Amino acid sequence: MSSPSSSPSPNFSSVPILDYSQILSPTTKPHFIHHLQHALINVGFLYLSNVPIDTSALTAYIPGLFALPQDAKDDIRMSNSKHFLGYSKLGAEFTKGRTDWREQFDFATPHVSRGVDGRGDPDYWYLWGPSQWPDESLLPGFKATMERYLLDVQQLSYDFIGLLAEAFGLPPEALKQYYDTDERMQHRGKIVRYPQTEADGEGQGVGPHYDAGFLTFLLQASDHKGLQVQNLSGDWIDVPPIPGTFVVNIGKALEFATQGLARATSHRVLSPTPASGGTGPRYSVPFFQNIGLDTKLTEHVLEFPPEILKLRDARGRVGATDSVNFTEFDREPSGRVNLIGRVKSHPDVAERHYPELFKQIFPNGVPKEVSAY
Repeated sequence: MSSPSSSPSPNFSSVPILDYSQILSPTTKPHFIHHLQHALINVGFLYLSNVPIDTSALTAYIPGLFALPQDAKDDIRMSNSKHFLGYSKLGAEFTKGRTDWREQFDFATPHVSRGVDGRGDPDYWYLWGPSQWPDESLLPGFKATMERYLLDVQQLSYDFIGLLAEAFGLPPEALKQYYDTDERMQHRGKIVRYPQTEADGEGQGVGPHYDAGFLTFLLQASDHKGLQVQNLSGDWIDVPPIPGTFVVNIGKALEFATQGLARATSHRVLSPTPASGGTGPRYSVPFFQNIGLDTKLTEHVLEFPPEILKLRDARGRVGATDSVNFTEFDREPSGRVNLIGRVKSHPDVAERHYPELFKQIFPNGVPKEVSAY
């Protein structure tokens, strides 16, 4: 584990590394919780090492997934899905009005959509539903491997949220009020390919943004640098791959729920180049932990010990960042906030499946350069 000083700076120039195995011993767990508290309040990102999840079975499939015939990928394209699950070709997603240069598959934990046509259900109830999968004969065993991985990280995320509560002086169960029943919860994952570009510079793999939910667990599945996070001064800090770790970061919902204690940190991915390390494309596998679709954060107020709130106040105000998405948590249910974000990122899917919301956000249709968040 990295060792910040006893009075670490509220700004940061690197992302701390925490050893997850330390929670197993009553001797080392307090040390883990102390460093977790610092990472949550002052950084919003951390590396987590020694996590008991096997990632090798999944990563072995990744090159073959993207090497599938184009027609097999197109058979499960995201525009088929009300749930924004499936395949997205290069250049099909937008962040802050610019094209993200990445190819990806969106999958999720098993779920049956709550939305029923003709019943007047909220539009965001359709956001969650079954994944689209490649034909089993083309990639035998992939679906089972990916579903197992998603369920393993789902359990890790629930365990970790209890540690986060402890770091903020709350009972371990304090944050469970934000989730729905198990059958009404779904968490999402992606497998992403960022093609290598020949020119050095700052090509947009994915533009500056925040994540929406509570927690993100990122597996950096190749050797390339590219992930960067924005510190309190607005500087971009590299988060290079470290074998055997997950990168964990805070989403906007958790920042809102904790009254700004947990810090959602602006981040981006630069397109890989020969100078960024590694060869070929950059691969990554993010997992996004959601909260209940109907959860309104303004209806859940947490009471933190005064000494914890003082740590937030000592950090000071976060300066302006390059990310401005997911600003609706003060007035909309979580599911609606997430749906708005998906519509902005995937207007082609929205135009087909959510035409009314699409027209609200893009009254003149999708402009050549999609409007910034």
